[in-house]
Amino acid sequence: MKRKSNDYVIRVLDSPDQVSAADWNDLLHLQSEPSPFMRHEYLLALQTSGSATAETGWTPRFITLQQSGSLVAACALYLKTHSYGEYVFDQAWANAYAQHGLSYYPKALVAVPFTPVPGSRLLARSAAERLLLLQALLQWCKAEQLSSLHLLFCSVEDLHACEQVGLMLRHTVQFHWNNNNYRDFDDFLASLSQEKRKKIRQERRKVADAGVNFRCATGAAMTPHDWDFFYRCYERTYLEHGNAPYLSREFFRMMAGTMPENWLLFIAQRQGQDIAASLIAIDASGAVPVAYGRYWGALERVDCLHFEACYYQPLQWCIAQGYQRFEGGAQGEHKMARALLPVKASSAHWLAQPEFAAAVERFLEREDQGIGHYLESLGHRSPFKVAPK
Repeated sequence: MKRKSNDYVIRVLDSPDQVSAADWNDLLHLQSEPSPFMRHEYLLALQTSGSATAETGWTPRFITLQQSGSLVAACALYLKTHSYGEYVFDQAWANAYAQHGLSYYPKALVAVPFTPVPGSRLLARSAAERLLLLQALLQWCKAEQLSSLHLLFCSVEDLHACEQVGLMLRHTVQFHWNNNNYRDFDDFLASLSQEKRKKIRQERRKVADAGVNFRCATGAAMTPHDWDFFYRCYERTYLEHGNAPYLSREFFRMMAGTMPENWLLFIAQRQGQDIAASLIAIDASGAVPVAYGRYWGALERVDCLHFEACYYQPLQWCIAQGYQRFEGGAQGEHKMARALLPVKASSAHWLAQPEFAAAVERFLEREDQGIGHYLESLGHRSPFKVAPK
């Protein structure tokens, strides 16, 4: 689909491979909150590997705004036939639609599939072009007679544009760790309260006493055997919970080929055998180097191994490498005991049905009050001796 708006050309594409990778990534790098998960290579791998496709309930529609042949704004949009893999839960809204004989699906989703990482969603060269892109999105959703439009884990600039056009905001809580210029892991532990410091040392000791040690690899140093072993662990964890994994082995093969510099792997070993793996995404391209806790799995059960592989090893690595932030992913109040502090993550929503939009708006007002009280409560439970500024 292609149409003109003044001197802009708006296109609705079926795949990121219809957009120049260089143009997309150049636009991404101009944003205030870029992440490796919005890179062209990542989005293309999700589709090409069969992980996020119409068959899995993620029909891609990439929206671009061009001026004089140059890409000035773009976003990754998916038509969803379910609400899985989003981490912002709207199943109650879908149920309410169904109870009134209305169809909630398909809906339009501007997000990175299976990836609850905050960042820029509406890529644009200026605030005015971001707003034009969002207005084009709304017009397209109305023309397609979709029930709703949802933008998940947005940047501040995205949220500002959404407020300008009247979208409703929704907030949730994540847990992130910040590096306060720690010299080493012991220096980090010294900043914690005695109770939390003791707990972490006990958990690490249990893993060490079980005879577990770790090796880590980054980038091209990760061998095909490493990736295969990681996927065995990752798949096992999903299957143990009765679900197939969201991401295919082919997706990770493509990551190894196109974005190796963005991955860090920790492999736990015992008696010379690999028994567990934790895959971390890393990004040193911005002003603040960031690591993202992503995927984990184990073939053997060892007490506290999850905490060691997914938190303590990555935090120790971040301190040694000068990374300033570690994002622990969606939910998980237990992360506070590991010094990951609560932060607000936000999304924006538009519903076509005025009556349902009004009801959801009232619900979000109450929910937002609850989130505020929850954050206030968590603020009184800091794991640090002195709460960081």
